[in-house]
Amino acid sequence: MIYYDSEITPFITSEELNGNRGREAEVMQGEGSRLPQNLQEREFIYKSPTFYADLNSEHFLDSLTVSVIIPAYNEEKNVENVISGTITVMEQLNLPYEIILVDDGSTDKTGLIASLFNVTVLTNKKNLGKGYSLKKAMQYAHGDIIVTMDSDGEHKPKEIAPLLQEVLNGIDVAAGSRFMNNQSSVTTKLNQIGNHLFNLVIMSLTGKHVTDSQTGFRVIKRDVLNKLDLQSDGYEIETEITVKSLKNGFTLKELPITVERRKFGASKLKLISDGKRILKTILTTSFTR
Repeated sequence: MIYYDSEITPFITSEELNGNRGREAEVMQGEGSRLPQNLQEREFIYKSPTFYADLNSEHFLDSLTVSVIIPAYNEEKNVENVISGTITVMEQLNLPYEIILVDDGSTDKTGLIASLFNVTVLTNKKNLGKGYSLKKAMQYAHGDIIVTMDSDGEHKPKEIAPLLQEVLNGIDVAAGSRFMNNQSSVTTKLNQIGNHLFNLVIMSLTGKHVTDSQTGFRVIKRDVLNKLDLQSDGYEIETEITVKSLKNGFTLKELPITVERRKFGASKLKLISDGKRILKTILTTSFTR
């Protein structure tokens, strides 16, 4: 079954979060559609000897579970490829995993398409925001490691592997940066300028340099995530994760990712209103305990 908003406990505090982890979330049953042709790449994951050495250790195989969280709002033309590619990569990694997609009040067929796959689908009755959706999914996630990625197709599932490797090697938060490879076409000029300004503010307040404070592609330890006590409901959730991770002394490492502009639909980010909330989040998070 698909979980609808009325069937889901409203978001709770970090102190209560661990109590909900044991609550069983029924997984959507379905074989899913065949992998789309354009996702059938020869190599989905990086052939890193150290990565496979980590995965072959008995400790990781026996005890590690990965939860992949994908928030989505009106992404019916993108969500099939994103889920198919993610399933393929996670199967190749040979780790216990789950995929949780949150349909954030979509008015199209996003949730219906997602339900064709063997994933958990959580549904908001109305659009409540990316941060709200991520926090909701985190309540249901059973993983020791949490992966967050966008549903618009800009993030490549095969790049979960190098981010995951960093966390397996001890990093608390591994973040995919759109700007480490000097990619000029990953977003609009205005968005690039805004991101750069936010990065500068964060550096001045925390003393730590980041190249992409607004990335939605991360791998993070569950116990670290629980300590962040996330409050944001909108796009500013990305900023809150970045600033709180840096401020609280957790190790954060950025890795370059390859991003392609979305092929279908338009970004839901509202530059002025979301930009104000992001800046407010940087300031309030930096000056509060």
